[in-house]
Amino acid sequence: MDASIDYTVPGPLTGLDDVNPCALEPLTADPAEICRTIPPLVVQPGDARTLNLPAGRFDENQIRPAGVLLNRLLALDPAPVTTARDPGKRVVGTCRHFAVLSCALLRHRGIAARVRCGFATYFQTGYGLDHWITEYRVGANARWIRIDSEILGQNVLPHAHDLRPGDFLSGGEAWLAHRRGEIDASRFGVHGTQNWGASEIRGNAVKDLAAMNKVEMLPWDEWCRMTDAYDGKTGADYDLLLDDIAEVCAADVPVAVRSLYGHNDLRVPDGLIR
Repeated sequence: MDASIDYTVPGPLTGLDDVNPCALEPLTADPAEICRTIPPLVVQPGDARTLNLPAGRFDENQIRPAGVLLNRLLALDPAPVTTARDPGKRVVGTCRHFAVLSCALLRHRGIAARVRCGFATYFQTGYGLDHWITEYRVGANARWIRIDSEILGQNVLPHAHDLRPGDFLSGGEAWLAHRRGEIDASRFGVHGTQNWGASEIRGNAVKDLAAMNKVEMLPWDEWCRMTDAYDGKTGADYDLLLDDIAEVCAADVPVAVRSLYGHNDLRVPDGLIR
């Protein structure tokens, strides 16, 4: 099997073949501009609750494939994706949906892109909050540029189009920092919940490995030993596997990224990828 990972083409959750090509045709070839089209297309569930949307609209938050999300969007308003929508005509989604839609549109234009799962340090000082972003690269030897589509055009961070080191830690980066004693794991977790600590870092490291293999799951998806890890029922052997994930993702060698993802404790079951 080819060990390379071609980030310029869709994975199972980022294909747009079923989306009306007329809605995608106006997209520019500029990566940052493509990502800037996303904020007016998605509304966070908390904000959506103030819009008196029909109850059925909130299941959009559970949709994994980008193509299905865009078709829901176009059913509400058939204008091209480059057209901003009123909040009530946007799809309901989390930071993961902003990131996945950005990734899908970038790949649609043949730009190498991938989603990363981890923690943002810019929402609340001293904390790493569960978050998903997009990376893109133009040219095989260029650096990966991290971009947070959700906050583009906002005042959260002046350089949301090009995140700096430390702004965002992938799951593996956070795990390595935790293992080295450089961060307080109790300050890493999901805002507004009691889900904090090393278990959250473990979960995001596994989800980030899947995303690096072009399988971008929902933030609350669990598979293999993840549930036991969240419940604190795994031991040293699983943590050593997490060390491998962190090191392989940091090295970013496609053959190793793909090989490790084949591990029975890490690969997303086919039945969950839909």
